[in-house]
Amino acid sequence: MKLKLESPSELVKGIEIISELVNEVRLKVTEFGLSITAMDPANISLVGYSLPKEAFSIFETDEETLGVNLDELKGILKRCGAKSSLVLEKKENSLDIFIEDKIRRSFSLNLIEVERDEIDFKQKTERMEFVSKVEINSCDLTASIEDCSVVSDSCSFEIKEGKFIISARGTNSAKSEFCDEATISGENSRSKYSLEYLQKFLKGVKLCEKTILKFSSDHPLMVEIKANHMKVNFVLAPRVETED
Repeated sequence: MKLKLESPSELVKGIEIISELVNEVRLKVTEFGLSITAMDPANISLVGYSLPKEAFSIFETDEETLGVNLDELKGILKRCGAKSSLVLEKKENSLDIFIEDKIRRSFSLNLIEVERDEIDFKQKTERMEFVSKVEINSCDLTASIEDCSVVSDSCSFEIKEGKFIISARGTNSAKSEFCDEATISGENSRSKYSLEYLQKFLKGVKLCEKTILKFSSDHPLMVEIKANHMKVNFVLAPRVETED
């Protein structure tokens, strides 16, 4: 296996985002490109990342599955500069990583066995129900989530009377309403989600101008991000209120 990225920032940023949720992942390399699917240890969030074959200047591989420690991989990838290119080559039990700019630097990363079951992102999410869809400016979404984090540890996403509303309530409250500022479609619905996880997703949201949100009442949230070649989708379980 030999892969080369002339501009590795999409892989560097992708690994950084995913490492907010999990420590170990499988990098899957197929004829279509490189992908990662992982669920956080608490089984609350799911992430699906893909970088297609077209993003690589060299893509020579059979199908491979590479188990890696994300903190270790992230540490190496952070050594890439703005003008660096990146080469990945699989050896028997290691991933050789070459960073090429004015000089050629090399690293060897031990491959590991990832204990958690392998997940197919498409299979996992195609059964989920999303009756509401919002396309929103990423900076507005980020600001609204940060507003909510000031007053609570969870927030609600709601579509009501043609408006998209992000709100949170604790001792104090916060609310943002969007109408013409977002593209809203689907049915009225309302669901509550953890701000701890939403704030982790924000690192990915900030990479693109627009973010797509899909949800239903008391159902999981799908956050869809696309930046150049890279695609990142997050799924977050709802917080369902129960009565005593």
